[in-house]
Amino acid sequence: GINVWCAAGKGTFGTEEIVNRVQQTKLAQVISHRKLIIPQLGAPGVSASGVAQQCGFSVLYGPVRAEDLPDFLAAEFKTTSEMRRVHFTLRDRIAVIPVELVLWFKQALGLAVLIALVSGISRDGFSLANAPRAFGLVFAGWLTGGALVPILLPWIPGRAFSLKGLWAGLALWAVLGSAGLMGPTNLIEGGWGLVLTAIVSFMALNFTGCTPYT
Repeated sequence: GINVWCAAGKGTFGTEEIVNRVQQTKLAQVISHRKLIIPQLGAPGVSASGVAQQCGFSVLYGPVRAEDLPDFLAAEFKTTSEMRRVHFTLRDRIAVIPVELVLWFKQALGLAVLIALVSGISRDGFSLANAPRAFGLVFAGWLTGGALVPILLPWIPGRAFSLKGLWAGLALWAVLGSAGLMGPTNLIEGGWGLVLTAIVSFMALNFTGCTPYT
């Protein structure tokens, strides 16, 4: 259900896509009825009248979760209040963590490589001595923004996800800084702190698209 809401909001699950799939699969020749059951959270991207006009199928908005479909069908397309209720539990949040981590992995890797290369330039030439720190810190931010923020989402202060990410980034800065893992000088530590805070806040902001609320 959550992924459908995300797809509907981003335009990858909508009226045109449904009509296109119905026509491509020649669904009208396969089944005798003309009803399509659409997940409730897909409603923002689907126009029932548009689907009916373009392919002749009527749209029925089903329950939020696929696991409720058997009961929905047995009740002749009637939903209960529980079927309509949207939850976003810890289990739901953990389920979308792999999506977030995979989505931002290449960007995190590219950023780590870039910082490792730039930080290796000095008056004495070039060295990759700082590369392990660059990769470690960037991926610490990646894991915090992609995994820790979703897990702790309800308990992090603030309504805006970017603000939640800011708090998480500052917390990461404090933890790594106190452990002496961010650099030998205050200037380097401060620079890394800003980078990590930006990474976590940005990823938290984009996590909005994986949730049923904004």
